Amino acid sequence: MESSLFTFDVTSNDSQTHARTGCFHTAHGSFETPVFMPVGTQGTVKALTPRDLCESGAEIILSNAYHLYIRPGIDIISRFGGLHRFMGWPGPILTDSGGYQVFSLSRLRTISEEGVCFYSHFDGSEIFLTPERVVEIQESIGSDIAMVFDECPPATRDKKRVQESVELTMKWAQRARHRHRLETQALFGIVQGGIFEDLRQESLQRTVEIGFDGYALGGLCVGESKEETTRILEAILPRMPKDKPRYLMGVGTPLDFLISIEQGADFFDCVNPTRYGRNGAAFTDQGLVVVRNGKYQTDTAPVMEGCGCYTCRNFSRSYLRHLFNADEMLGPQLLSLHNVWFFVNFVKTIRRKIRQGKFLEFKKDFMNRFDPECR
Repeated sequence: MESSLFTFDVTSNDSQTHARTGCFHTAHGSFETPVFMPVGTQGTVKALTPRDLCESGAEIILSNAYHLYIRPGIDIISRFGGLHRFMGWPGPILTDSGGYQVFSLSRLRTISEEGVCFYSHFDGSEIFLTPERVVEIQESIGSDIAMVFDECPPATRDKKRVQESVELTMKWAQRARHRHRLETQALFGIVQGGIFEDLRQESLQRTVEIGFDGYALGGLCVGESKEETTRILEAILPRMPKDKPRYLMGVGTPLDFLISIEQGADFFDCVNPTRYGRNGAAFTDQGLVVVRNGKYQTDTAPVMEGCGCYTCRNFSRSYLRHLFNADEMLGPQLLSLHNVWFFVNFVKTIRRKIRQGKFLEFKKDFMNRFDPECR
């Protein structure tokens, strides 16, 4: 049964594409879509404070149920009344179920119809997770949006293998839906199917038949070609329910946002902003800037002209280069802050352009000037 404590409203549609804007209402506030969710896997967005996130304009963040279950443990988080108070973040939180870890930690787990047996990446202890247990963990965490437990297969052309994954994900989705009880928490289903359009269509239809508060497209950017990713986006995103939010999982570059928003995607998450920031690379509207490069030694310009983030308002490329070369922790902090600000506000700009009827014009202009290569 759907809860009346959270709602999703489509507020505008682009007349030339499937792009749209919306608003999702939760117990911890509302946020507009399309939206980028900074990734705080272990209850923290790396190098940034909740204050930094608020000042960057972030409206919702993502955490990971599997990692929080390992450390610090659900009992500790529950003592604080949930993750919001434990980590000091006042806004909405989406928790991933740990399904991606079924894929990424393949050498540490065994899958059965009942669930997944993990050997903890932290201390090697045995952990058995079922779809029901994953729901219970996310309810204890108190996130505003929970994800069902799914199997995310690696990129493969073995259709039989992918079909088996779809079948398992469907069984787990049904069990998760049946177990879910927390009325203040939305539960999203996940569409799998690899690079096979017919399996994706089947997975979508069966997931919608179970009935969820939102729908995610998972299992992309796990090794397939860019052309295959785009083909699945174009085939599936516009067919997802129009009255529910659509979440494209783990896909996150500025070009990805433009391509998928054109097909109707609403939610995004990716570790790229902080991962690139920790390694000295900054996203700009012209492309990637690697501040370690020698040509920035005396450069007095900010990372990106016209950027409103704290980093660009106060520091030069020259200073940032110095911080990285001196191994000062402030360097990764400042670049991570810039990158999160850029991602969050880039998607906000897209939102504004959709409302103005200028989405395709903006997309064309950005793609013409954005160089994905490092500079």
